[in-house]
Amino acid sequence: MTEELAARAEDPYLWLEDVTGEEALAWVRERNERTIAAWTGSEEFDRLRGEVRAALDSDARIPFVGRRGEFLYNYWQDAEHPRGLWRRTTLESYRTDQPDWDVLLDLDALAAAEDENWVWKGAAVLRPEYRRALLQLSRGGADATVVREFDLEDRAFVPDGFTLPEAKSQVSWLDADRILVGTDFGPDSLTSSGYARLVKEWRRGTPLDEAVTVYTGKADDVLVRGSHDTTEGFERTFVRRAMTFYTTEAFLVADDGDLVRIDVPDDAEVDVHREWLLVTLRLPWTVGDVTHPAGSLLATPFEDFLAGGRELTALFTPDAHTSLTGHVWTRNHLIVSTLSDVRTRMEVLTPGPDGWTREPLAGGHEFETADVIGTDPHRSDEYLLTSSGFTRPTELRLGHVGGDVEVLKRAPAFFDAEGMTVAQHFATSDDGTKVPYFVITPPGGPQGPTLLYAYGGFEVSQVPGYNLHAGLGWLSRGGTYVVANLRGGGEYGPEWHQSALRENRPRAYEDCAAVARDLVARGITSPERLGFRGGSNGGLLAGVMLTRYPELFGAIVCQVPLLDMKRYHLLLAGASWMAEYGDPDEPADWEFIKRYSPYQNAEAGRPYPPTLFMTSTRDDRVHPGHARKMVARLLELGYDVPYHENIEGGHGAAADNEQSAFMWALTYTFLQDTLTK
Repeated sequence: MTEELAARAEDPYLWLEDVTGEEALAWVRERNERTIAAWTGSEEFDRLRGEVRAALDSDARIPFVGRRGEFLYNYWQDAEHPRGLWRRTTLESYRTDQPDWDVLLDLDALAAAEDENWVWKGAAVLRPEYRRALLQLSRGGADATVVREFDLEDRAFVPDGFTLPEAKSQVSWLDADRILVGTDFGPDSLTSSGYARLVKEWRRGTPLDEAVTVYTGKADDVLVRGSHDTTEGFERTFVRRAMTFYTTEAFLVADDGDLVRIDVPDDAEVDVHREWLLVTLRLPWTVGDVTHPAGSLLATPFEDFLAGGRELTALFTPDAHTSLTGHVWTRNHLIVSTLSDVRTRMEVLTPGPDGWTREPLAGGHEFETADVIGTDPHRSDEYLLTSSGFTRPTELRLGHVGGDVEVLKRAPAFFDAEGMTVAQHFATSDDGTKVPYFVITPPGGPQGPTLLYAYGGFEVSQVPGYNLHAGLGWLSRGGTYVVANLRGGGEYGPEWHQSALRENRPRAYEDCAAVARDLVARGITSPERLGFRGGSNGGLLAGVMLTRYPELFGAIVCQVPLLDMKRYHLLLAGASWMAEYGDPDEPADWEFIKRYSPYQNAEAGRPYPPTLFMTSTRDDRVHPGHARKMVARLLELGYDVPYHENIEGGHGAAADNEQSAFMWALTYTFLQDTLTK
């Protein structure tokens, strides 16, 4: 028996991994038709889809901006421009209720002219002139993009400018005539994860195949990327090699082209700003007689460190309740964000001749998350700060360190939160760990069904924030909404994340089950009235809840999921996640993975709750074959499971607001109908 036949004998649904194969897409269309017929014909569905679409398209939304030089830039989608407008305005105009926007690119017009399904993926603008940009455009929302050079003054693509065909590319300006590029250069130029293995310097007017190699990674690396810092007086070029999802080597490219390694632990993250090097630790690091704990933020002069100096200043040291969530530079200051039992705290740190000083940054409300979304580190100490809570719409403020803070924009309330309450509770997991979760309750208490959302992976924290689709689709219809902070996330720093890696992955699943049980024990809900939703890694979590803990839930929505953990590393970007889950080709790793892998653990005759599976054909991060095969397997076992696959959408499962509104209306209609029967 050939290797292919043997694989098909073990997995009869391998044919569904052929993303655009005729047979596979015919299966998808048939399943879509059944789901649409069953769940989208009601007045309630149409009403909810209309409400979500109206909110997503509302002109009252905050047009979030980022500063580049004298202008504030924004990407905007609405009903008239579903693909979007790239535009800019001045701060003076932005302060008004109706800013005067200067449109740089109309993506709808471009898509129509070129007969392409373009989705915006961002722009790298060359400073300090801010005239040229490298635009990244995706077909249908995929991670892979086309790169094209654009002239912001002429509002046109540059003839014979820098252009790259569709690939998972990384680009960075060196100067007006040179860029750093990592892309698909041909055979052996990509890693096993499908990302760039090479960084090259490409000069204007020369063929791409004549670009000069700056660095070559290894085939089994996750990716290699180059970047250039254009700060006047501190111009530097860097190369980063990611060996795994959590280990990286960083190099300074010297003037002669030699690479100088920044000698920190592989699991640490580095940030260089002007004369300073910042080091964020994932594991303890002993330097001299001092051991800095995991989760610490350290600072030292960059040139001194390269010369061998190791005088490190601890800017943040974690404790049992507090973790570092991020930091960002202004011209002269460092803004540090932390979580204390999943509540945001922010400080301003300033280097001086006598060391670092610190002051609090203006705080917010309880159960509210604040985030610095932009600074002007080349020129000023300006910062843009957003804040929101579960029931409090987003507010955008402009501040200057040491100066005043002004409210620039306030988003409207897209749902009526009057009388809703927010509380934080702690469940006890199987090993005694306390697991926090938030409960948002409608007026009058938890009388309707309850929906639990969780993620539990990749050091991603689930923090309070305004969620218009949950508000419209769930809370305003009498449901109670729950957000859990499982191990595997970043809510308590690296150790919280690392405690659920590889063979300890089941701890995240035990945490989720503990929250579900605690909700019942507190009288908030009952199993038959409790739903669960998760996407991506959270989709894997949903699959485990289905196959391992079916008695805890009355309905599940599983979105863009990983489910076949035997083959996840062979599909698209899956190999890049082996540091999180393990390598199923290694017998010792497969021994612990196979115990929870949903595809391998689906069985007939179990009390599986109704489950909706959702994915996207254009998702080139998590392969749609995971959801397809799981549904086919469950159908074979006798379960009637609805399935919907958006033919566009990428990993977000929707390419525009119309598709997003459909997706969320389908999600909440399924949950409401199932949990209120």
